[in-house]
Amino acid sequence: MGEPTTETDRADGVTPLRRTPRQARSKARLAQVLEAAERVLVSEGVESLTTTRVAAEAKVSVGSLYQYLPDRDAIIDALAGRYFARLEAVMEDFARAAADERWDDPVGVLIDACAAVYRTEHGFRALWFGSGLTERTREADRAHKHRMADGVRRILLALGLAEDDEALSRACHAAFLAADALAQEAFRRGPEGDTALLAEARTMLRGYLTEVTGRYRP
Repeated sequence: MGEPTTETDRADGVTPLRRTPRQARSKARLAQVLEAAERVLVSEGVESLTTTRVAAEAKVSVGSLYQYLPDRDAIIDALAGRYFARLEAVMEDFARAAADERWDDPVGVLIDACAAVYRTEHGFRALWFGSGLTERTREADRAHKHRMADGVRRILLALGLAEDDEALSRACHAAFLAADALAQEAFRRGPEGDTALLAEARTMLRGYLTEVTGRYRP
């Protein structure tokens, strides 16, 4: 039987595809297409992310690509979903480790880990600092930020620094929004990130989270 077509299936948890691959061969083909799209994005810019150009780079037919990604917006959304998933994997690993680890500077460790993703994901920077973000991608980014903020909340709970309540969730969301804005600005200034601005992000986040966790101490 063929793979069902649906507009509601999601790739990487956030990005709707025209069709979600079920078989290993189809998944491999989609990965091949997205890797080709990333190469085009990095070398030629978001304006070149047409189905024709990406299909040529991936060495597949336009019809084959169209099964999953019918236009530039769909390609952008799928790439963004991959980048969100990679950042969220870093946060998930950190949150899981928090129950057993006792870092001298957890804020510094987390910011450095996320900065490493910015440094290695050239496509993420090309997409985010370009002008091609779709409304669907922006909506997915808002959801992504909530998931990342929830990771911060889980870390504080695992470290025994807070009690779980609505105020903590709100504070963690505010903390992540501020740190993310500073990180993006740091990497707009260069592919390695502005180290001085990243240092300010660490200082800001340490101070804010110290104040937040202080609310829960006797």
